[in-house]
Amino acid sequence: MENHMYPHPSKEISQKRSELTPEISQAFAEFSKKALADGALSAKVKQIIAVAVAHVTQCPYCIKGHTQSALRHGASEQEIMEAIWVASEMRAGAAFAHSTIALETMQQAAQAKL
Repeated sequence: MENHMYPHPSKEISQKRSELTPEISQAFAEFSKKALADGALSAKVKQIIAVAVAHVTQCPYCIKGHTQSALRHGASEQEIMEAIWVASEMRAGAAFAHSTIALETMQQAAQAKL
C-alpha cells in the first residue's frame, strides 16, 4: 500500500474509531476473534478463506492483514495463491452467470418489437 491511494492504517486511526463507537468496536473485535478461531475449520483454513474473500471484496487492508495472518497460521504461499485463483473464478463466474439477465432483457426487448 505504498501508492497512498488508501490511508496507511495507524494506531491513531484505530483509537479514533474505537473512541467514536467503543461498544460496536469491541463487539466487532470479539466477533472477528471468534469467527476466525479454530472450530470445525482450522484458523489456518479460515485465514485462507479470508484472503480469498478479501480479494473479492477488494479490500487492500484485508488482503494484507489476512495474508499475513494466513502465513502466521502456517499457510503456504501456494495455498494462498490457489485461494486467490478460486476467488478470481468466483468473481468471473458471477459476471458470466449474470449475463442471463442481459440475455433475458434483450430477448424481451426483441419480443416487444414484434
